[in-house]
Amino acid sequence: MSSDLKEHIVVLTGAGISAESGLSTFRDAGGLWEGYDINEVASVEGWFRDPETVLDFYNKRRVQAFKAEPNAAHYALASLQEKFEVTVITQNVDDLHERAGSLNVIHLHGMLRQGRSEDNPEQIVDLGEKPINIGDKAPDGTQLRPNVVWFGEPVPMISKAAEVVPTADLFMVVGTSLAVYPAAGLVDYTQPGIDKYLIDPGTPELLSFDGWTHIQESAATGLSTLTKNLLDKDYE
Repeated sequence: MSSDLKEHIVVLTGAGISAESGLSTFRDAGGLWEGYDINEVASVEGWFRDPETVLDFYNKRRVQAFKAEPNAAHYALASLQEKFEVTVITQNVDDLHERAGSLNVIHLHGMLRQGRSEDNPEQIVDLGEKPINIGDKAPDGTQLRPNVVWFGEPVPMISKAAEVVPTADLFMVVGTSLAVYPAAGLVDYTQPGIDKYLIDPGTPELLSFDGWTHIQESAATGLSTLTKNLLDKDYE
């Protein structure tokens, strides 16, 4: 619980929450994303083999994300800040949570709107919707690459997320099948006895775990209802 005595809600979000804003996911078409082989454009090996194709892929995604608008699910989570301390831990690389008003967002897999040094992940440049081209340099003089965690790379923010989850008084999982590690392992850091909600129209394996309330709705519909209920009552 935070020092100002507000209850702390921690939310883990995935691609399903952004899909309702029209953003495709890596797994929509069997490993292909609009004609790109994901293993080629989301790996270090692919980057060194064909950086132009990788940049083209992320430049297109960056524009798509920039044009997308937050949906009701993003706004619902932001509204919880009226009454609760809220931390959003997201696997998504868009900035729709921030644009909806969420103030405390941990991006596990980086952000599309940022570039980073090829050599130093801490050398980050904000791009907005601008493309990265071959020859564009980071402050340290190396080639800019997308600030996105690729397959096989470490997830720098996972340690911070693992420290936050045990402080939750209420935990939500929204829009993720929990098939991607290490993010999926964060559910194991929740404290016993807290309220835990899964918002998913399907029936993920998480439901085999005890103590979860399953709201079998889309992210937008389920979160809109749940957040209204939380805001309308004194949560104990």
